[in-house]
Amino acid sequence: MNEALLSKSPDVLRDLWSLAALPAEALHFASLTGSDPVFPSSFAVGAAAQSTIAAAALAACELGHLRGVARQQVSIDMLDAAIECTGWFSIDGKVPDIWDAFSGLYRCADGHVRVHANFAHHREGALRLLGLDPQKAQRADAEQALLGWRALDFEEAAAGQKLVATALRRFEEWDATPQGRAIATQPLFTIERIGDAPPLALPPLREDHRPLTGLRVLDLTRILAGPVGGKALAAHGADVMLVNSPNLPNISAIADTSRGKLSALVDLLREDGRDAMRRLVREAHVFTQGYRPGGLHALGFGPEEVARLRPGIVYVSLTAYGTQGPWAGRRGFDSLVQTAMGFNHAEGEAAGDGKPRPMPMQILDEATGYLMAFGAAAALVRQQHEGGSWHVQVSLAQTGQWLRSFGRVTDGLAAARPDLQPHLETTDSGFGRLTALRHSACLARTPAAWPRLSMPPGSHPPSWHATS
Repeated sequence: MNEALLSKSPDVLRDLWSLAALPAEALHFASLTGSDPVFPSSFAVGAAAQSTIAAAALAACELGHLRGVARQQVSIDMLDAAIECTGWFSIDGKVPDIWDAFSGLYRCADGHVRVHANFAHHREGALRLLGLDPQKAQRADAEQALLGWRALDFEEAAAGQKLVATALRRFEEWDATPQGRAIATQPLFTIERIGDAPPLALPPLREDHRPLTGLRVLDLTRILAGPVGGKALAAHGADVMLVNSPNLPNISAIADTSRGKLSALVDLLREDGRDAMRRLVREAHVFTQGYRPGGLHALGFGPEEVARLRPGIVYVSLTAYGTQGPWAGRRGFDSLVQTAMGFNHAEGEAAGDGKPRPMPMQILDEATGYLMAFGAAAALVRQQHEGGSWHVQVSLAQTGQWLRSFGRVTDGLAAARPDLQPHLETTDSGFGRLTALRHSACLARTPAAWPRLSMPPGSHPPSWHATS
């Protein structure tokens, strides 16, 4: 057992709680057990999983306490939390292949670059950039073509065409970049008051209600972190409506991350779609979004616009690389952020073979998702005390910087991968028979649950009253 990490999660949770300006006495109701390593990694992925899941659950309970019920014990084991953050699931007994054949790490003339090709437009754009025919190219063709590129040149060329690819860096190389320096100066997350409003009148709560019962959350996210945050809020009783665009693709993980949610389609490029969204916003308590920076502002649903539509709302924004620095508007995913920031190189170095490797789960996505849920609940607590409309901001890169601050786990890569089987549950869903991981936060009085079945986009109308 790594004794240095035994007490890390309680300290991390205390820091998260303090950053959100929540009452310290609530921390007495958190029980965290276990220590890293719980998965093969030289990073404290277990502590990151446990502390963020605990923070989200405890903040939900604190909001429940403000609504008139007693506080309750929140218990989370580190192994359970880390297993949940693998995001494992199957549909009708089959585990989907989450990676496109062209996604992954490629050798370049002077290093490596990681390409994300899970969406067709990203894949086709990357292949065209390499001078290849998207209809005929094989992975071997892409491998050969990238040998003629310098890694940083390809990264910049891809970004210039709004594609998603990053060069592999060491930690010190990332730290020396303008974006690395910008991320190093930012806190893990921010909770900012953006408008005046009285405290919202929240629906009454009974002792046997989950703590977020009666709260309405609009979830305008698609790729892992945001949907995980919405799923966490749903686990604690919120009415979460996933709002997808009929014009944008999704990933297979939607079957897992839609548990407990309503699922509607709204086209914000159409006036009737924007009207439908305005109606939803006017009765919502939380609005979460993971669009590229400025994307929703152009459609009339940026934080200030939403706060004017619904004074008192909590607006949560997710980005890849934060809101400052030259990469602030750049697209990105967990696997790419790990590569750009130095994690893949560091894991390979710790393994002793120098072969770049990812962390054992998409922990930047998962931890950031739970930070979104934590920030939403924490801002609602602030809203009840102080009034106002609030904007919560998180990013994958800031979560990465935070994880790195934990230090390294000695011999962490020697840990065995745990058995997921005891942590699985099977339910019906609109995607097929869904087997997925149980929520790891154990609440003493109101257990977390997803009574709404996971359903495909468009299964529910975009109306709170048609689905209540």
